[in-house]
Amino acid sequence: MLVKTYSAAVMGLEAIAVTIEISMTRGAMLHLSGLADTSVRESYDRIKAALYNNGYKMPVADLTINLSPADIKKEGSGYDLPLAVGILASIENLKSDRLKDYMLVGELGLDGRLQPVRGALPIAIKARADKYKGLIVPKQNIREAAVVNNLEVYGMESLVDVIHFFNGTKTFEPTVVDTRREFYEQQSNFDLDFADVRGQETVKRALEVAAAGGHNLIMIGPPGSGKSMMAKRLPSILPPLTLGESLETTQIHSVAGKLSKDTSLISQRPFRSPHHSITQVALVGGGTNPQPGEISLAHNGVLFCDELPEFSRNVLEVMRQPLEDRRINISRAKYSVDYPCSFMFVASMNPCPCGYYNDPTHTCVCSPGQIQRYMNKISGPLLDRIDIQVEITPVPFRDISKYSQGEPSAVIRERVIAARRIQEERFKGFKGIYCNAQMTERMIHQFAEPDEAGIELLRTAMERMSLSARAYNRILKVARTIADLDGSGRVLPHHLAEAINYRNLDRGDWAERGI
Repeated sequence: MLVKTYSAAVMGLEAIAVTIEISMTRGAMLHLSGLADTSVRESYDRIKAALYNNGYKMPVADLTINLSPADIKKEGSGYDLPLAVGILASIENLKSDRLKDYMLVGELGLDGRLQPVRGALPIAIKARADKYKGLIVPKQNIREAAVVNNLEVYGMESLVDVIHFFNGTKTFEPTVVDTRREFYEQQSNFDLDFADVRGQETVKRALEVAAAGGHNLIMIGPPGSGKSMMAKRLPSILPPLTLGESLETTQIHSVAGKLSKDTSLISQRPFRSPHHSITQVALVGGGTNPQPGEISLAHNGVLFCDELPEFSRNVLEVMRQPLEDRRINISRAKYSVDYPCSFMFVASMNPCPCGYYNDPTHTCVCSPGQIQRYMNKISGPLLDRIDIQVEITPVPFRDISKYSQGEPSAVIRERVIAARRIQEERFKGFKGIYCNAQMTERMIHQFAEPDEAGIELLRTAMERMSLSARAYNRILKVARTIADLDGSGRVLPHHLAEAINYRNLDRGDWAERGI
């Protein structure tokens, strides 16, 4: 007897439909074909134990199982459920007349309980695209899969429930999630708020400009000055996710297995903060079984690298292309996958090895050469992709002791959203351009060209402050964002003056100031 069940394999962010064919004849052998890896081959033992512990027996027969298409590698334990259902249907313990209407995915425990799997959301999207009536997943995956409308999604606790479902001996209702309501309810619930920050008005302003234009930013300051504290509050002033962005972000986290069982759609922009000991593979993705890295998990959000010079030079350099292209293609001998990685890059660092260069309360013990070598750990090409460079100093006691709160994140966020709307209108005719940080050379001349007074100010600044050539375009991009926050159609000299102040690391005398 030949029985077919249906599942899916996740490749990158997409799912590919997999047909599981089970043929049973006389004998006592198992034949498994279709590029199944070790975890799929081990499913036979899990299925055998699960059936036995629930009052069923594995058939004594020659089983030939094919996972089609046979040229795509099958990985993971998500094929346990469709294989078990197919075997039960072949010995007529389960009615097979409705199998063609449903896609199944789930890992089996030895007691027959279903365990969660990765990639339930892309599988649900594929099931709807291929016109399946419904999808059966473990109970823990139900909320992420139920995000997809026009598809009946059932969350099952055990193999026995699935048997009852197909035999019609029990009635199960599909799970319905009010995606839009839950999504909009959670958008503004932040644990951290800029109202709790005392002082640091200059840095808060720099973060507002960065959020408004999508600019990458680096903060330079001594230990304890509040770099990490303010970086963690950055998502609270970013524009809210759209439904499309949220779906894409949720897909990435679903594939990586990072979604909790109570999550349906990610409603807030992600904030990822990897440790400086991270490897290249963990940062960009890949591995034996391809997984998204930290830069993809930060898609549509913030990637924060604390103590940037402590990261391996090779690790930092692999970020150069993703920062520019906003996608990462991972090509290996056995696979090639493509992940999106459009994120805001935010970094922090000490100004010198001891950490107290330019600190009014401590004396720096580093020589100019040591400071310069420390700064050189960050390459010029990577620094070229960071638009805003701001110095941060420790907050004096009089500001720390103030009881009054600072400006709340909600107020700053409204200004950021207003500036982003201006940019959306400006770039609506340009494909793939959404904010000022993404402007090309030609667009800078079109939208951010300063007047004569502005040109003269730029010339003076570049000569007096020994600014590098790469600083020119960055200053104009940031000035355009400042003008948008100001509601100005043109880039004026005072917008340029503020943007120039955000290029501290480009100054030729960095290691000599204050010595």
